[in-house]
Amino acid sequence: MPTDPTPTKPTFTLSRRDALKALAGVAAIGTIPLAGARAQTSQSRAKIVVAGAGAAGLAAAARLRELMPNAAIVIIDAREQHWFQPGFTLVGSGVWRPEQTIDRNARFLPGTVEWIKAEVAEIDAEANRIVTSAGQSVAYDFLVVATGLHLDYEGIEGMSSDLIGRHGIASIYAGPEQAWASWGAMQSFVERGGQGHFGRPSTEMKCAGAPLKYTLLTDDRLRTAGRRGSAELTYFAHNQGLFAVPPVNEKVGEIFASRDVSWRPAHVLAAIDPGRQRATYRTPDGMVELDYDFIHLVPPMRAPRPVRDSALAWQEGPLSADGWVEVHKHTMQHTRFPNVFAIGDVAGVPKGKTAASVKWQTPVACENLVSVIEGRELSASYNGYTSCPLVTRVGTAMLVEFDYDDNLVPSFPFIDPLEESWVAWVIEEKALKPTYHAMLRGLA
Repeated sequence: MPTDPTPTKPTFTLSRRDALKALAGVAAIGTIPLAGARAQTSQSRAKIVVAGAGAAGLAAAARLRELMPNAAIVIIDAREQHWFQPGFTLVGSGVWRPEQTIDRNARFLPGTVEWIKAEVAEIDAEANRIVTSAGQSVAYDFLVVATGLHLDYEGIEGMSSDLIGRHGIASIYAGPEQAWASWGAMQSFVERGGQGHFGRPSTEMKCAGAPLKYTLLTDDRLRTAGRRGSAELTYFAHNQGLFAVPPVNEKVGEIFASRDVSWRPAHVLAAIDPGRQRATYRTPDGMVELDYDFIHLVPPMRAPRPVRDSALAWQEGPLSADGWVEVHKHTMQHTRFPNVFAIGDVAGVPKGKTAASVKWQTPVACENLVSVIEGRELSASYNGYTSCPLVTRVGTAMLVEFDYDDNLVPSFPFIDPLEESWVAWVIEEKALKPTYHAMLRGLA
């Protein structure tokens, strides 16, 4: 069992006033009406099924209940626990304990929403029904797909999620306990040193900044322990860059260079040999085998099987390979089934697999769903807003926010998104969780 870390003091300091402004500002964002979209209500008694009770599903159920007081709203998911996934990086670096990311779905679900505690086994979009893992057929008038995604650890030869925390393997994505086991693996690496590997898959993925955060947090833990000279850290990028937004890509490259973190382009993890602690990377020039002492592994990510196998998945184009739901990137409405919307990780849009994206996608999808019911033009629009508090060490971060066009869209004028600051760390470590909880209750 990993031990608790010695607290690390923040390297940068900002005024108390700016910190309080940031906390208040983040809290306020959770209740700001969406610009350009008026929250119209409906007295319709339509039956609306929400597939999935993660962040997107709970937020949608709560929002729809406010907009449609007479509708029959059903949510389908077997999960009793709710995980605050943005906290997994903090657990995996010893800042939080795993229980700080664990809650109960029942605490956020409106009492007037019916909860079917089963998995989604099949989606029959032509017949307007879902079949659950218990064999129950659930008809719907409208469907909100919020199933999240599938972590395909088996897509890496030799890997399974039960290896996390052993053989130098870390992976914060699989759950709170696996994130905590990753902290244990990081501690062992800090003590012993050697070769540290980091990277991401070539598929779309949730929170694409997390692998970069974890690289820099490992560097910070090594420096805090006075052990940085004992380790070599390498980031294996899946393409020719470190981050999709050009100015952020440049800044991360500068940070890596200043902290002696090397990186290799176009290296995707294809296989792992845990016993030999050897990783095999797929490159344009063929397979490359490299030994590691510590590796933070991010699995390929795909839509869950019931979504991939349904008519809702993209039929062609770059998002079709992994089965993401085919929706219009601004309205979140399915392009072939107008009574279907998708939000969260499963939505097949160019950006938007973060909790911050859910906060903006949910009101758009729900308000457009009401517009469809009422025969109005769809007026709410999602601009691709994505937020990544890019932690650079314990105590500092960059608050990176951007849209579909890779424009930086900062929420706070006193925070430079390309500068490391303590106030951005305060937002990440203190303010995001209560704001997230507000989102689950429909305040987005």
